[in-house]
Amino acid sequence: MLLIQDIRADKEGVIARLAKRGKDFTDLIDQALTLDDKRKSTQLEMDDVLAESNKISKEIGQLFAQKKIDEANELKAKSPELKAKSSELGDELKAIENELLDVLYQIPNAPGEAVPAGKSEADNKVVLEHGEKPNLTQNLPHWELCEKYNLIDFELGVKITGAGFPVYRGKGARLQRALINWFLDKGRDAGFEEIQPPLFVNEASGIGTGQLPDKEGQMYHMQVDNLYAIPTGEVPITNIYRDVILKEDDFPIKNCGHSPCFRREAGSYGKDVRGLNRLHQFDKVEIVQLVHPSNSYELLEDMSSYVQSLLKELGLQYRVLLLCGGDTGFASAMTYDMEVWSAAQERWLEVSSVSNFETFQANRLKLRFKNSDGKNEYAHTLNGSALALPRIMASILENYQTPEGIIVPEVLRPYCGFDVID
Repeated sequence: MLLIQDIRADKEGVIARLAKRGKDFTDLIDQALTLDDKRKSTQLEMDDVLAESNKISKEIGQLFAQKKIDEANELKAKSPELKAKSSELGDELKAIENELLDVLYQIPNAPGEAVPAGKSEADNKVVLEHGEKPNLTQNLPHWELCEKYNLIDFELGVKITGAGFPVYRGKGARLQRALINWFLDKGRDAGFEEIQPPLFVNEASGIGTGQLPDKEGQMYHMQVDNLYAIPTGEVPITNIYRDVILKEDDFPIKNCGHSPCFRREAGSYGKDVRGLNRLHQFDKVEIVQLVHPSNSYELLEDMSSYVQSLLKELGLQYRVLLLCGGDTGFASAMTYDMEVWSAAQERWLEVSSVSNFETFQANRLKLRFKNSDGKNEYAHTLNGSALALPRIMASILENYQTPEGIIVPEVLRPYCGFDVID
């Protein structure tokens, strides 16, 4: 969430940045500042009562030491009143703090300076496009290729679980595993420490990275244990550093991890969800960085370049979008989307989002570092998909198809153990 001191220091600037999302957040900002003023005044009043109580306690001790029993007892009679007042103010302060937190939870991150204003994906900016569309002699969508070569069984997944839970088989399963291992090895070579995270998180972890309370309807919730199936590996990996104070020379901290991801995708329907286009369970390799605020945007560019290098090695045509304010995720200050071209579907498919959250997650996580002055300061967090598997699989199957079979990208052949799917 936004830092209240940042809102107070530049209220109009924060409102202007938030307006890039296509919505006016002035009322919520004013509510937050009013509640923060009320919190401060209540805290001061409680501090005064506690100071008075401490002063009386010392005076009582001195009077007893001087054998002035009556005067000491007279002062003692005031103590219950002060304690009751302190308790009352403490309860009031807690209620104000909770109300302030509820308001701040409703305010998304303020988009960065480079983020264009806009309300929807139609306002996103194409930053670059790489590669050429393949010239195919056969043009089958990936769901037909999966059926033809017995790679992924969508109907069997419906039988076992439901729509959006496919069953990978034979060379389809091996290609999936090859991609995961290759992504992890590339991450290791790029200096990312591999993490194998839990697949379920508690409520505090969901709040820490911004999935809760904003996206509870999109997450699978196990009510008995109050645990959530992870929507992305970003959640458990970033929460490793919740309530941690780092040293300035720890930066950058670079983690990557593979995990299944679970999303309810409520309201999804139509051609855009067919086959691997949108699933309830899918695999992804996530990259996460904790960085110094002074160079977080420079490192965001590095992460974007790293994801692009994977797409280049796979030989896939792609483009990079800078998301407008209205299409940028709730917790993100700036996001690049990487999309690959689906030759058979003749459309772009998102395969990665790389985002800078600035201090938004760190504030929720209480993730800080000691700066050069010895003071605690909030870190910046970055994350990205490197890469999400379903649409990468779909693009490989579609873009590398021939009448004789599907050619496996050269970099994956040592991991697959085969060159062609036929």
